Amino acid sequence: MSPANESPLSKAERTAQTQEKARAIREGQLKKEKRNTLLVGWGVVVAIVVIIAVVAFMVVGNVRNNAPIADQGPVPANGNVQGGVTLLANTEGVKSEPATANVADVPAPAATKPATKPATVTVPGAEAGGPVKVIAYVDFICPNCKRFETTYGESLTNLRNEGKISLEYRSLGLLDQHSTTNYSSHAANAAACVVNSSPEKYAEFFNLLFERQPAEGSVGISDKDLKAMATEVGAAKIDFCADIQTAINSLDRPLFKPADTQGRR
Repeated sequence: MSPANESPLSKAERTAQTQEKARAIREGQLKKEKRNTLLVGWGVVVAIVVIIAVVAFMVVGNVRNNAPIADQGPVPANGNVQGGVTLLANTEGVKSEPATANVADVPAPAATKPATKPATVTVPGAEAGGPVKVIAYVDFICPNCKRFETTYGESLTNLRNEGKISLEYRSLGLLDQHSTTNYSSHAANAAACVVNSSPEKYAEFFNLLFERQPAEGSVGISDKDLKAMATEVGAAKIDFCADIQTAINSLDRPLFKPADTQGRR
């Protein structure tokens, strides 16, 4: 039967048809709302999981960064008990045998503080006409340390080569929390390994660490690449020294707590 010959729908049939369409539309809306509710629910679950993961990462990192530093530990050959390496003219440096540093051996601080404006200033070595002792504290991920070296490094080297100063560098791990791998300590330990085996290459390795300084907040230079850099400057022993090698590979803190850095973290 053609549409023209179809009998018109009765009022009851039209009402039933309208109700069926309304029911179908309502069911579609309910399904859509249910689907959206599920998506929102799963989104909340994913967000919570991400938050938990971030918090866990921060907690673990905080625990690692605040782990206690040993009160004693190995000092590399050609370094002092403060963790310092003293450079003289050209590639010459102060030589020493490997030792162990112990915080218990450090003298207690003076009972009275020095005057704010001393009448005279005593410069080590100057009285006897010897080289003036200069001590620089450095962190290999510190941008300001790199800026200092870029600005004054050449002048300090010239003064050192002229015999006017001795230059002692003390590497620190003050900015371990500014990398995801405690890079400051790893780099400091790598430098200690180089001075232990190839003291004449220390200055070159020191400069290379700053030349390739990683950005704060990054993972830093890997231990493998630190070793490659030591090889690049011609360090004699690629495997480094045993005790400090352990520190480079497994410890995320400085080897020991140097006297001059206690309480600075």
